[in-house]
Amino acid sequence: MIGILVFPDFQLLDAAGPISVFEIATRLSGASPSIRVLAANPGPVRSTSGVEMVARGFKRSGAISTLVVAGGEGVDAVARCDRTLTFVRGMAKRGVRLASVCSGAFILAEAGVLDGRQATTHWQRTRQFLASYPRVKLEPDRIFVRDGNIWSSAGISAGIDLALAMAAEDFGDDVAQKTARQLVLYHRRSGGQSQFSSLLELKAPSGRFGPLLSWAREHLDAPLTVEDLAEQAGMSSRHFARAFIAETGTTPSKAVERLRIEVARQRVQSSSEAIERVAQSTGFRDPERMRRAFIRAFGQPPQSLRRAARAG
Repeated sequence: MIGILVFPDFQLLDAAGPISVFEIATRLSGASPSIRVLAANPGPVRSTSGVEMVARGFKRSGAISTLVVAGGEGVDAVARCDRTLTFVRGMAKRGVRLASVCSGAFILAEAGVLDGRQATTHWQRTRQFLASYPRVKLEPDRIFVRDGNIWSSAGISAGIDLALAMAAEDFGDDVAQKTARQLVLYHRRSGGQSQFSSLLELKAPSGRFGPLLSWAREHLDAPLTVEDLAEQAGMSSRHFARAFIAETGTTPSKAVERLRIEVARQRVQSSSEAIERVAQSTGFRDPERMRRAFIRAFGQPPQSLRRAARAG
């Protein structure tokens, strides 16, 4: 049985997205869906949109094998709710598969079940999460993260990606693919959430590390390691890496890769320059390495983007 944990001012899609995935996947597998919405106080629970879901209380959760925790504007208040945190800890002790969507990771972290584990959350919450839960190994650029039986996903729609991956584990890849097709979604989305974050207005980066990113953009043919960037910023490597993630929502290496991808994409689409030459001059060195980076970011190799640009 799937449990969906909600609270006042939860984000509706955080709950509705995974519910739809599990419902369709279960039906495609030949079984009947078994999904319960849960809350500390049973009854109608109002989302940030004003739409309500009717929830059951925690006492009706004995058969749950997977618990998905929603996020939303009310997450900070519910992360201080002892009843909810005790419930989540109890689920973890029972070996229930736990998952969070978006800022729902704060509830798992506050319950202590993410200590020493990898996790992710919405990029806008990265700085707050790092400051609040230093014992969690935050992966700020991931769409979703699995660490053992605990899963976490990035902002809102990423909960659907997470649920599709869970469906693949439960029912097989074929059912997950059919579920994605029915929802008119990618089975596996390319790229990380940094492609959506405010950092990646990189043509004119601002903030504390804006000058550093501008410098890096002008030196893409250099290695640009974390050590190189830290030296340029006048900081120790360890302090720089953590401060950079807190400021931008992504790692230095991911930011450099994205700078390279953006410059390379512009040159691929706007010129007839050889792909090998573009890869060399933007720091990828190897065309195959650049091809893999393009597929992660855009879902297409450089040649396909060039053909599409010319056709357009």
